[in-house]
Amino acid sequence: MTDYHRAVDLAQLWQTIRAEATRDAGQFPLLRDFYRRNILQHENFGQALAYILAAKLSDAEAQIGQWHLLVLDLMADQPDIETAALKDLSCQLQSNASVKDHYTPLLHFGGYQALQSYRLAHACWLQDDRPLASYIQGRVVTLYGVDIHPAAQVGAGIFIDHAVGIVVGETAVIEDDVTIFQCVTLGGTGKGSGDRHPKVRQGAFIGSGALILGNIEIGAGAKVGAGAIVVKSVAAHQTVIGSVAQAHSNKLDTQGNTA
Repeated sequence: MTDYHRAVDLAQLWQTIRAEATRDAGQFPLLRDFYRRNILQHENFGQALAYILAAKLSDAEAQIGQWHLLVLDLMADQPDIETAALKDLSCQLQSNASVKDHYTPLLHFGGYQALQSYRLAHACWLQDDRPLASYIQGRVVTLYGVDIHPAAQVGAGIFIDHAVGIVVGETAVIEDDVTIFQCVTLGGTGKGSGDRHPKVRQGAFIGSGALILGNIEIGAGAKVGAGAIVVKSVAAHQTVIGSVAQAHSNKLDTQGNTA
């Protein structure tokens, strides 16, 4: 992420989002119904998030209501879904200089929506609702070009920028406060079974196009440069770059390139 930072008041975030949507609905009549459907008709953040995801996941407009109820049920059963979604949104707002309001990631960022959809698929997976989990996974691939296996374990406060081309394998683990740019693969080596995908520890940074393979660890606060191929564990707070990743002391820019 960049050095850009702004404070976000989570206690007032929903009220701020509603106020901005009300303002912009008045200024842009063509989008008035869009803001109403996705934000203004809902009483709280959770209901709005559930509707936005339902509208994306449904393959027929007539089923959006049913999907909305399903998503609300999943969120009620797994309160951590909404908690993580708020932390992810806060991370975007605090660290992404391109965001000028408080609702853009919620309404428009494919990476944010793909991540929240994964959380629903993961909840279904844990409940042994495998057909629903697989449907959501496949729908997310179609919509966003992001393929996160429902069994993968992903923490909160995740910053996924641009998102297209991200692949996360079944036994991968991504801890809290991790940054991932586009075209990143957390994959297997094609050999063996069982626990076979990377473990990305808290606060790690993975640059665009990085390929991380096998049951290896990217340590807490480590940085993987853009385009790096990583097949061995990376120590905490270490920086690695290159087609065969090697330790490097240079700083990385916001995409994971060396400065």
